[in-house]
Amino acid sequence: MKRFLEKAVKWLLTASGFVTSAVILLIIGFLFTEGAGLFREHVIEEGYVLALNRENPVKRMNAAQIKAVFDEDVTNWKEIGGPDLPIVTFRLEDADRYFSEEALGKQYENAGALIAGLVADNPGMVAFVPESMIPEGADLNFIEDRTISPGEVFAGAEWFPTATPAPLFGMWPLLAGTLWVSLFAILFALPFGISIAVYMAEVASERVRGFLKPVIELLNGIPSVVYGFFGLIVIVPLLQQVFGLPVGESGLAGSIVLAIMALPTIVTVAEDAMRNCPRSLREASLALGATKWQTVSRVVIPSSMSGIASGVVLGIGRAVGETMAVLMVTGNAAVVPTSILEPLRTIPATIAAELGEAPAGGAHYQSLFLLGVILFFITFFINLCVEFISSRNRAKNR
Repeated sequence: MKRFLEKAVKWLLTASGFVTSAVILLIIGFLFTEGAGLFREHVIEEGYVLALNRENPVKRMNAAQIKAVFDEDVTNWKEIGGPDLPIVTFRLEDADRYFSEEALGKQYENAGALIAGLVADNPGMVAFVPESMIPEGADLNFIEDRTISPGEVFAGAEWFPTATPAPLFGMWPLLAGTLWVSLFAILFALPFGISIAVYMAEVASERVRGFLKPVIELLNGIPSVVYGFFGLIVIVPLLQQVFGLPVGESGLAGSIVLAIMALPTIVTVAEDAMRNCPRSLREASLALGATKWQTVSRVVIPSSMSGIASGVVLGIGRAVGETMAVLMVTGNAAVVPTSILEPLRTIPATIAAELGEAPAGGAHYQSLFLLGVILFFITFFINLCVEFISSRNRAKNR
């Protein structure tokens, strides 16, 4: 009976490990499949066309150019390689400006022919209309509707996934915001974290250490939304007042909040690494006449560097993947930041804020999954760094 139970437990453990691995692989596969689907989507909104006058030679426009045209930032065709003509934009909702209700028909049954004629009579006009409205054989040119390219996504400087006629999926502002906030968070957290770790490992009495360690570890259990509220109520107004900012929500506010959140990880791992420093190294240093602080700075910290680095990398991982706290204090401006005092947006915050509004299966939905793929690779790289540092530490201690 005992042997049977042992085999049953072994089988259950094996099965649970297999199921867990399979589920993880399925999740990763789903993430990659949905994300890659963005590159099968077309630049122009599905079901619509951009119709031009037959005499207009422009054949191709990227999403940024289309947006600039319909936002009236570009007002002449020569700015995008066309003739020297003023650009006149037309959307379906503009039909009432050109035609009467009687001419359009009660169900807009005559709208297609009228719009086609309007574009044919206006050399500089570009019309964004449903493809089904354009009558067959209409004497018009159409902008080539190609698929979204990786260059537009990964190097694009504008994130506007709900824009019409052509949504913009430039992810560089989000990636830059994520890296910038994480970098400054670690720059803030690292000196404080190492200092606290040195104090707890080398200076504090057992009583003080016994009190501080559980308190610091308890900080890991505080929900991120609580940190976000703290940042919104305390840090944001303080930064706005100190730096004279129009709004306090900024990358700096996000970095400070993330630094506070990363501190427990850095302190705990670094302090454990220092306490595991071989006693023989300390005694040898002191026997040679080194002071306590010389021993700490030149023996303990260097010998514990692998463990300290692991704590720092884990802290970076916490900062990169954080969502709610960052969402609350960074201002959520999807622009490439030029200063840490400007509002910005991170990848996790974008996914959290927009996934509920994105139509399932659409380009916006798929772009958010692609952001998840990017975040996956960032965290995967961080985990590889942790494993590499840990393996070096284990090899060194053998």
